[in-house]
Amino acid sequence: MKRTEHTFCRICESLCGLEVEIENDRVVAIRPDDKHVATEGFSCVKGLKQHEIYSSPDRLMHPLKKVDGKHVRISWEQALKEIGSKVRSLTRESGKNAIGMYVGTAAGFGVLHPVFAQGFMEGIGSDSMFSSATQDCSNKFATARHMYGFPFTQPFPDLHNTECLIIVGANPVISKWSFLQVPNPSKHIRKIKKRGGRVIVVDPRKTETARIAEEHLFIEPGTDVFFYLSFLNEVIKKKGVTQERIDAHMKGFEEVADLCAEWTPEKTAPVTGIDPEALRLLVNTYLKSDGAALYSSTGVNMGGQGALAFWLQEVINAVTGNLDKKGGTLVGRGIMDFLRFGVNKGLLIKDSKSRIGGFSMVNDAFPGGILADEILTPGEGQIRGMFITGGNPLITMAESEKLKTAFEKLDLLVCLDIFQNETCSVADYVLPCTDPFQRPDLPFIFPLMLGLQTRPYLQATEAMVPPQGEQRDEASIYIALAKSSGFPLWGSTVAQKFFESLMRFNRLDNGQPSVPQKSMLSALLRLCGQQGFKKLLKNEHGWLREDHKENDFLGERVYTEDKKVDLAPTTLVNEVPRLKDAFKKELKRGNLFKMITKRAVQTHNSWTHNTDRMLKGSEGTNFLYLHPEDARKLGLKHGDLADVSSSFATVRIPVKHLAELKPGTVAIPHGWGHQAAKGLGIASKTKGVNVNLLAGSGPDQIDPLSGMSKLTALEVSIEAASGEQAPNWSGIS
Repeated sequence: MKRTEHTFCRICESLCGLEVEIENDRVVAIRPDDKHVATEGFSCVKGLKQHEIYSSPDRLMHPLKKVDGKHVRISWEQALKEIGSKVRSLTRESGKNAIGMYVGTAAGFGVLHPVFAQGFMEGIGSDSMFSSATQDCSNKFATARHMYGFPFTQPFPDLHNTECLIIVGANPVISKWSFLQVPNPSKHIRKIKKRGGRVIVVDPRKTETARIAEEHLFIEPGTDVFFYLSFLNEVIKKKGVTQERIDAHMKGFEEVADLCAEWTPEKTAPVTGIDPEALRLLVNTYLKSDGAALYSSTGVNMGGQGALAFWLQEVINAVTGNLDKKGGTLVGRGIMDFLRFGVNKGLLIKDSKSRIGGFSMVNDAFPGGILADEILTPGEGQIRGMFITGGNPLITMAESEKLKTAFEKLDLLVCLDIFQNETCSVADYVLPCTDPFQRPDLPFIFPLMLGLQTRPYLQATEAMVPPQGEQRDEASIYIALAKSSGFPLWGSTVAQKFFESLMRFNRLDNGQPSVPQKSMLSALLRLCGQQGFKKLLKNEHGWLREDHKENDFLGERVYTEDKKVDLAPTTLVNEVPRLKDAFKKELKRGNLFKMITKRAVQTHNSWTHNTDRMLKGSEGTNFLYLHPEDARKLGLKHGDLADVSSSFATVRIPVKHLAELKPGTVAIPHGWGHQAAKGLGIASKTKGVNVNLLAGSGPDQIDPLSGMSKLTALEVSIEAASGEQAPNWSGIS
């Protein structure tokens, strides 16, 4: 018998409301929820077809152990006992930091998963934490900690009221809005234009977002920091600062003004490619608007100077009076004051330094770009065991061939996942997890605790379908791992015994032990002064919260020591001199191309390629996109094979022409190269290449401020392929 339920998507920040049709405990169809209070009937193709991913015959059903090079089914009892024993022996032999963890993006889109993963590592007492944030967004967290006193203080554009939105290095029409929940970005951009506002995109490609905005400036990849410097230079020259607001709520303005004084539009134009007069017109538009916002995302974050660029962006929004202003940028409120709570409890602000490179933690995690070195370099603190949770670093991280070598040298590698992907394929143990439709949930931490939503609301969801086989939820897995390892969660025997007692009296529908997830989520809501989970479920289309306010942040929720926004943090200011060398390097770049990434609307990162539906129209591969003029000079026609080389690797990939690129810029979509995945029956037959093989890892390849790897604006050479194959054609070998 069929039934219809309402839930929300947990693939990305958009959290689109969904209407799910269920028959015989299987999701058979998904439709947008037309009555949803915020998403109003919008969803992308990924959200509407995700059930085909989860119902794949390749789904992990039972724990696996590698025996003589092959993975075989074992019991949970055996897996937990052996993993726990190995954790104890490694910590005895090499110390607590010998156990590491990598937390992927998928872990972050649930509420309980990341909390219990962190609790497991804190129980061990290990600082060897790594996360996917240092691949795409940790520059924003690092900057926010220095400017505002807490990494999760993330101002966002007031899309409902802005008169001028400048989008730099982002393509929200395809990839949605980073951090901020913006359902149907195209609709929001059109609404801004309809009410007389302007949306201007600054990007090396005339993206889908730029085509809707109808205003676009080309920029040379990786030069965003110089664009922001000259933008701020012009703001100050035109007396566009709001001095009264600066005096009341900020410090360090004179210092940052001095830093940008030499970076005129004429000086930066040769490297950014932006005409000085075009930049001045852009600044004029921004300053004349009653409510304006600069916004950036991964194109800026991953370009090598992400922390400095984002800092300057935030300075511009602040000194022009647009921070905490209607139509400018706002700081949301979640169901509790998480910013104050985090500062008071010391969350996400550890000051530990990495063994390799001496990097600071960002959000209590070290740079992923040094993980291979932390494993391969002998000595005290060498990582000998790893837990990978909700991620696939052998596709998503820089220089992944080196990382694969490191993983193979570990004494213990445990993966928690729903598929046996590339990383799981080299693991010693693989533990099967539930998917989003198999668990009750609330929106993840950004909308829930920070209010990062264009329209604030709350929603709860039941599990739509039961787990299969021996799948377990991640929170319960970490409770069991903590018990078997002898390290209580968060180092608290009381907490460990409490959660173990809860699991003794609770089971998932497949009979597997589990904590009572709904009760725990309900307790969280009530602790924050909200209605309980069961009551919230009755609002099946979501429950609207109070709207965002202006003048609700400055002087109220800035958690630096003096409660003022620090426009010139010493850590950031000290890195500015190195920009002169970077600028000289850009001037002498020569004939090398700059490579950027590119998203496809029907796929998401590395994990949606294992279904024919998501691959439809992709030709089973990613492509090297070239401007037609560049292709002509190289003698490359559509469909030809080309060798793309960086300092670290060469990949062979078919060519497509793309006139919307800035000449000299090439693009390769990421997330491909699945040939070595033993448990992806469809994806492993594709021919795509892992573009991150072209990026470098190690201390000298990482932004010292944020720990970010440089994964875009990579310098590459291109030539027509000779023969039929070249190094790394199949991705990770």
